[in-house]
Amino acid sequence: FGISGCQSQGLGKQHVYEGSRIIGGQDAQPGAWPWQVYFTTNDSSCGGSLINDQWVLTAAHCINRDDLYHTDVHLGVTQLDVSSPNKLTRKLSEIICHPDYHSFTSENDICLLKLSAPINFTNYIQPVCLASENSTFHDGVTSLVTGFGVTDSGHTSTLQEVEVPIVGNNRCTCYYQDLFNMYLLFFEDLDTNNYLCAGLQQGGKDSCQGDSGGPLVVQNQNSSIWVQAGVVSFGEGCAKPMKPGIYTRVSKYQRWIKMEMGFFVMILALMVWFFPLLLAPCLIGSAADYRRSFPPGPSTI
Repeated sequence: FGISGCQSQGLGKQHVYEGSRIIGGQDAQPGAWPWQVYFTTNDSSCGGSLINDQWVLTAAHCINRDDLYHTDVHLGVTQLDVSSPNKLTRKLSEIICHPDYHSFTSENDICLLKLSAPINFTNYIQPVCLASENSTFHDGVTSLVTGFGVTDSGHTSTLQEVEVPIVGNNRCTCYYQDLFNMYLLFFEDLDTNNYLCAGLQQGGKDSCQGDSGGPLVVQNQNSSIWVQAGVVSFGEGCAKPMKPGIYTRVSKYQRWIKMEMGFFVMILALMVWFFPLLLAPCLIGSAADYRRSFPPGPSTI
């Protein structure tokens, strides 16, 4: 992101930066976006994306450690108020939000949720591919956002989808010049490349309240594969002209995601390996009795 060269944009001076949150979209068909997740805590609801059989990606501002035992994660759902055999609900066993998440700037607004048990994939529950570390999404590339948040007519119980073009870093910084200048004034180490913007210059289409944590995806060129480029984070209002939605840029967090997920696999493997060694001197009985004392090792990711 650059901060200069924005004088010609004719920007207003308003500074109401609301937590983000689909405006101008349409109902999604069942199974169209099988990685979409919807979860509720004691006092809020957010979106997310399934990235493998036991992990969900969402926004850090959606959840905290106190929500661990009070969160219901819903998968395979396109209508919240209709029961469906395609729907699956899980609790959480772990919440890992980025350690450098900053609630004021919304930088590093990303979080991993570990489901209480692995799931089996179906036509309605599938993981999304994540943008690779060196991915680039150019200005004007079509992206798509999904969520159960606020629509033009208010709240909805039906999953919504909306197409919005990627807004390049320089143009987005011009649109949000005052905001980013203020951030950089107080936080000199802010990396604005961690943000990704998407929306129409004239407004009218956007994510909105309740969509936070959900996926912004881009279709891989010459294929049917969708890649998650962003996580719904924040914006100024919803669907305003020259105020695109701002997303956490997933490609910037590939190493962190792999490290955190890999760390848990390593810990589980060490537990399975070390516990029998630690308890061996205390055990009396046959090898068969010993084996019955311990459950099978955990599923690997």
